[in-house]
Amino acid sequence: MSSGRAPLTARRVALALCALAGLELLTIGASLSLGSSSALPWDALLSGDLSETQRAILWGARAPRLALGAIAGAALASGGVAFQAVLRNPLADPYILGVAGGGALGATALMATGATLSPTIGSFAGALVALGLLLGARRLAPAGRAGIWALLLAGVLFNAFASSLITLLKSIVRAEKAQELLFYLMGSLSVGGVTWWTLAWLAALVGACTATLCWIARDLNALSLGDDEACALGVDPERARLVAVVAASLGVAAAVAYTGLIGFVGLVVPHALRLVLGPDNRLLVPASALAGGACLIGCDALARATFDVASTTLPVGVVTALLGAPAFAALMWVSARRGELG
Repeated sequence: MSSGRAPLTARRVALALCALAGLELLTIGASLSLGSSSALPWDALLSGDLSETQRAILWGARAPRLALGAIAGAALASGGVAFQAVLRNPLADPYILGVAGGGALGATALMATGATLSPTIGSFAGALVALGLLLGARRLAPAGRAGIWALLLAGVLFNAFASSLITLLKSIVRAEKAQELLFYLMGSLSVGGVTWWTLAWLAALVGACTATLCWIARDLNALSLGDDEACALGVDPERARLVAVVAASLGVAAAVAYTGLIGFVGLVVPHALRLVLGPDNRLLVPASALAGGACLIGCDALARATFDVASTTLPVGVVTALLGAPAFAALMWVSARRGELG
């Protein structure tokens, strides 16, 4: 891929990923001491000299919350890279194909009806239904660019349908339940009822999805040249798109199941890294996974830092929206100046 940047080498990949991993670790360290309950002193955190109450806060609330942020951020940002590559549009995001909307609809339906099943089950079911409908629509569509547009339009239509049903459910439930649904839909890293075992299998699933996207990164690079050029390079465009959409959708569905809808992470992070690191997906996918985790953890830290002012912890989805919109506008301006938009 011609990007005008230095060629991708093992040294360049290692330096970029180490820098982003260090950034994520710094963000985690800074976030550990913040919270609505009480501050955890840095010296106590480093020495391990914590009271029983502080240990309970650390391991029962803050550490799981940061782990969920790292996992969800990785899923959203790496999924964003995949969808941008599949749709050949750097302005696409993980929610554009309707999988996240389907997940939110499934969870909302279970919460609204008071079913004993976990909303997580509903979220995965809704996401899988949406994914099935998208793949069915893709089979009926012609190959090539027309098929990409068909996939995009199917996602937009399903998103609109899911949003309408969610609005309907919110309007017919009790006020208390409507408030609960609203909080979920705004996006949160609350870990009430989320065990370390749950986080472990969630990390395994998102890790497998991200690894799959890394594995087909060369194919995603070829897709950016067009289907004919990809075929000439020995890449099956339909297979590459199928694998990318399934892997990215499962990762995003896993994130939505536990966090609700969190926007802009999967849009801003890949776009920003593309401007800095270049468009090569072999680097962009793992870099976005690390930066996405750091971004979401940092936004959650800001959300929790508002407790002293607002007497409540803001949903992290509100923070990502407030910061993401102007940040994305700035990134588009930079892209336009460089002639890289589109």
